[in-house]
Amino acid sequence: MVSTNIFEWLVVALFGAAIGVAELISRYKDEPDNALRSWPAYLYLLLNALASMAALGIIRVFNWSFGITNPNAVGVAQVIVAGFGAMAILRTSLFTVKVGEETISIGPSRFLEVMLTAVDRGVDRKRGEARAKVISKIMGNVSFEKAYTALPSYCFTLMQNLPSENPKQFGEQITLIRNSHMSPRVKSQVLGLLLMNLVGENVLSAAIQSIGDEIKPDPEPVQPV
Repeated sequence: MVSTNIFEWLVVALFGAAIGVAELISRYKDEPDNALRSWPAYLYLLLNALASMAALGIIRVFNWSFGITNPNAVGVAQVIVAGFGAMAILRTSLFTVKVGEETISIGPSRFLEVMLTAVDRGVDRKRGEARAKVISKIMGNVSFEKAYTALPSYCFTLMQNLPSENPKQFGEQITLIRNSHMSPRVKSQVLGLLLMNLVGENVLSAAIQSIGDEIKPDPEPVQPV
């Protein structure tokens, strides 16, 4: 009986953590595995697991059976409800307060929002440093003027399930970059970062390796001696 109870608590914690993993993956589509390997992400997954365990504890204290009479089935139902229902409880708002033009939710959802903001900032700082080094390396020999049409088209064609609205929004961003006063080098790196957000680092690197000769900068003319 004791081992069974321990197993149930472990399962409900895993359910809660799995929901947290799914949410973080949806927020960091370019390289979700890197986003998950960070202390802020670990803390968020721990929060999800603890919330599910707390929900199971409340269910057991009040002996909620959900209308099920079979004792074994009741235990399974309690674990499932606690594992997948805890985050729904955390997203609820008891009431809202309007401060100026901003509406602030008061309740568990506010706590979850603060936690997600902390995770976002922590992951962004960690990923930002790594992305700066990566993009400088893989876009270092790419001409923006040659690549801004060919490289996105190639990357988007490689992807099979890219939402149709992403290329349209991307085109609007590229227009802003072309009309900006940034240097060609910075334009090239911003192009790479935008593509990395949509297709990921590996796809972008593979695309540049495939068509690299066509998007390289023109060689500088030799100055006469």
